[in-house]
Amino acid sequence: MFQDVFHLIDLRSFSNIWYWIVVAAMWSSLSHFVLGVPFDMVARARRQGGAAQADLEAMVRVQVNRRLYLSEAAGPWMVGLIAGGLAALATLGFGYGLQLGQAAFLLLAPAALTGLLGVLAARRIREADPRGEALCAILARERRKVQALGVVSILLTAFWGMWQAMSFSVLGS
Repeated sequence: MFQDVFHLIDLRSFSNIWYWIVVAAMWSSLSHFVLGVPFDMVARARRQGGAAQADLEAMVRVQVNRRLYLSEAAGPWMVGLIAGGLAALATLGFGYGLQLGQAAFLLLAPAALTGLLGVLAARRIREADPRGEALCAILARERRKVQALGVVSILLTAFWGMWQAMSFSVLGS
């Protein structure tokens, strides 16, 4: 019975189209929402100024305060839980050869790094208190960092996934 279920689910994650759809959707979302602020607000604030800029500044202030509060209140616990979860996934995936663990680790580890980048950016924004174009420039720079991390992550995941798919089918494991 379990064999039928596993054949239906196909735990070989890297050859599963749904895994790659999740990868694409995750990186699209992470690069669109910089510090939790939709990037179209940044573009509109640059184009229109005025009320759009005031809305952007208010949204950034709310998101910066929220991230910094969470990092100060539960930061060590969050770091410990995330690091423990990633270590467990890495051990299951790369230590025991479970492809689902590898896939989850390659998906979640870079996402955790974007969370760290967000907290660091929130601290810089709170310290500098930028307004107008300076704030837009900081958010655009943070978006480029997330996009660069996404490109590297997708490439590494694709190469690892191709290696796993080739070794699984060719070597018969």
